[in-house]
Formats: sequence, structure tokens, C-alpha cells
Amino acid sequence: MGFSLLSLSQFLSSILFLFHFQTTISSSNHSSPSHSCAHDQSLSLLQFKASFSINSSASWDCQHPKTESWKEGTDCCLWDGVTCEMKTGVVTELNLACSLLYGTLHSNSTLFSLRHLRKLDLSANHFKSSHISPQFGQFSNLTHLNLSLSVFAGQVPSEISLLSKLVSLDLSANENASLDPISFDKLAQNLTQLRELGLSMVDMSLVAPDSLMNLSSSLSSLKLYYCRLQGKLPSSMGKLKHLRYLDLGWNNFTGSIPYDFEQLIELVSLRLSGNAYLSAEPVSLYRIVQNLTKLRELALDEVDMSLVAPDSLTNLSSSLSDLFLFNCGLQGKLPSSMGKLKHLRYLDLGWNNFTGSIPYDFEQLTELVSLHLSGNAYLSAEPVSLYKIVQNLTKLRELALDEVDMSLVAPNSLTNLSSSLSSLFLWGCGLQGKFPVEIPSSPRLVQQQLEWFYATMSGELQQHALSIASRHEQSSRHYTFNIFKG
Repeated sequence: MGFSLLSLSQFLSSILFLFHFQTTISSSNHSSPSHSCAHDQSLSLLQFKASFSINSSASWDCQHPKTESWKEGTDCCLWDGVTCEMKTGVVTELNLACSLLYGTLHSNSTLFSLRHLRKLDLSANHFKSSHISPQFGQFSNLTHLNLSLSVFAGQVPSEISLLSKLVSLDLSANENASLDPISFDKLAQNLTQLRELGLSMVDMSLVAPDSLMNLSSSLSSLKLYYCRLQGKLPSSMGKLKHLRYLDLGWNNFTGSIPYDFEQLIELVSLRLSGNAYLSAEPVSLYRIVQNLTKLRELALDEVDMSLVAPDSLTNLSSSLSDLFLFNCGLQGKLPSSMGKLKHLRYLDLGWNNFTGSIPYDFEQLTELVSLHLSGNAYLSAEPVSLYKIVQNLTKLRELALDEVDMSLVAPNSLTNLSSSLSSLFLWGCGLQGKFPVEIPSSPRLVQQQLEWFYATMSGELQQHALSIASRHEQSSRHYTFNIFKG
């Protein structure tokens, strides 16, 4: 009996120990540093929410208004888009990107009482041309600020330069915003920890390009697309040696691309497109081609490359996936060894002055999703080379050969194009013979544009083309400037 009582006592002791252990663990999981929202933080957020309406057209392609989860009497640290500091319950991150917010952001907004914020994202909303408030400068702990695509207007306040801890600043796509030279200089001098700067579409027409050299040498991403910058590109861009992404496209730069660009050896993406008075000299381009071995995207659309030999393009980084050289004045034969660039997904060599035939080597570009060679009126597609392209480029979704001479190509050979094709442009190619009725029947070819001039189709084929156009909800089809019969 003693044995039984001892066993029972030990059993009960074990149960009590396990219960106490479980309770301790449970307690530590749920009550150690509380993340319950501080009352003043919750009140500020609710008042901020009340100052805006939800409008489905306020955010492009967005459907989730985050502030709808914000309810009085609930823990704001659990609200959508809100992150708190665990011990104190103060809000440290606010991500309201793409939240359908519509209204004016005033300088007395309760948003500016959230002084502990480290990350703030208000991108892709509609703030009705509100001015960017100087109050943003009070967020002394901010490391990330994103106000892009949110319909802000007016001068970017110099107080932004007070955010000395900023690592990432994005004010892009606020078309009516502007940045004056003094404010930019302050920003460049004070934001020494900046790694990412996006000011695309902000008017910087008064800012001297050389002042870009005052930006943090730690920058890895600089995007100044369509900022109306003008003058020569800075000759000492090599100072920004950590740059991985550089977009200076669609400005008004003049002169030639400086040799110094060859020092940007970390570049993954370089975009200079749309600078119609900028030129790429053979020597500077050769150095860029030789040294930027990590480059995956190169966009020089409309940059004058008339002195550049097309064969030099094959020395580009073999890791290149996107190459855009539209309307660059390139002339001569297409490189016969383009197959070296085996990772290319997007290739646009349209509207240049290429001659001869499309090389067989193009068949090796098996990763191509988009191929544009349109507008090269002295370029031809021979039946064999086109057949190989048709057979091998199975990932192709877009093919544009407008004005390329295809007079020797049998139209029926086009029926073997990739089933994933969604866009086909063959305007003025001199195609002749029977109309290839199978092409439009492809279930994936829903955005097909086959503009073929001087067509002579029978009534039956015209009806077929019209039925296909209707099936794919295309308002018109022009099978012209090619000669089809029967």
C-alpha cells in the first residue's frame, strides 16, 4: 500500500510539474514583451484614416484598402500595414502602398505625430496634388520613405534633407512635383547613408547634372527617368562605384557618354534611352562593353550610335537579358554571332539601318520572349533563317518584323511560330501567296496585328479574317502591303 501511495504521490507531483512548466511556457509566449498598441498611436492612425476616403480609382491596379481593417477598440499593432515596436507599442513602420486612399494630406495631419516611424510607404495613392509637407522632415528615425505615384505636387521641401538616416527615398512619378538646385544640394550633402534614390518624373530642369556627383558614394540605385535634366552627363560618374541600377533615360543630355562610365563595374542595369542628342562613341562604348560584365539590361534607344560597328555588340556581357537599341542609327549587317548572348529575353534593334539578311545565329537565342527588328527596310528574312527562328524560339511572345523584306518567305511557314505568341507585326513585308489562315486561329494570338498592304483576298478569306478579328475582340484588321491570293 505504501508503494502505491508513493507511486500516486510521484504521479501527482509529475502532473503538477508538467502543468506548471506548460503554464510558464504559455505565459512567456503570450505575456513577454507586449506588443499592444499605445493609445495615442491608435488615435493618430484612426484620425489619419478618417481624413481620407476610399476610392477605387485612387490606386492603379489595386484592390485592397488596408485601412479597412483599422477598427476602434482593437490593437493597432495587428492592423494591416502597421508594425509596432514590441516593448513600447509605438508604430515604427507604416505601409499603406496601393491602399486606395483619396484626399489631401495636410501639414497638420496626425500622421506626423507618429514620430517613431522608421519606414513609411504611401506610394500608389491619390493625394490630390497635395504639396509634400515640410513636416516629413520631423521623422528623424526614418530609413525608408516612399511617396511615389501618389499625385503630390509643388516643390520638394528642403526639410527632406533632415532625414539623415534615410537609406531609401522614392518620390518618383509625381509629375507636378519639382526639385530646385538648393534643395537637391542639401539632399545630396546630408543624406550620406542613401542607397536608393528615385526621383523619376520629378522636374529637375534647374539642377546641374554635375551636382549628381555630390550624392552618397554608397548609392546602389539611382533612377532619374524623365526629370528634364539637361546638359552633358557628368564626367566623373565613376565615383558612384557601387551603382547597380542607373536610369537617366528620357532627359535632355547632350554630348557623348563619358569614358568614366566604364568604372561602374557593378552595374546590372543601365538606361540612357530617349536622350536624342546623346551619342555613344565607339571607344567609350567599347570600354563599357568590356568592363560592365555584370550588365543584364542595356537601354540606349534613340542614342546616336551611327559610328558604332554592330559587331561590337557581341562583346556585351553574356549575362545580358535585355537589350534595347531602337532608332540608334546603327548601320551595316547584323552581327553574325548574336548567339553568344544566349540569355537574351528582350531584343529591340528596330528602326536602324541594318542591311543583309537576318543571321542564322539568331536561332540560338532560345530564351527570347520579344524580338523587334521592324523598320530596317534593307534587312531581309531568308526562308531558311526564318524557319530556324520559327522552330527554335519557342518562348517568343512578340515578334515585330515590319518593313523587313520577306518576299521569299512562304506565308504558311509562319504557322509554326510559338504557340505562346501574343503579338505579331508584319507590316509591309512583301509577303505573297495564299493567306495563312491558321495563324489567327492560334488560341494565344489574341493581340495579333497583321497589317498587310495591297492584299487581294477572296470573299471567303475576308470573312475568315473578320470572324477571327471579332473572336479576339480586335476592332480592325489590315491585311495590307502584302500580296495574298486565293
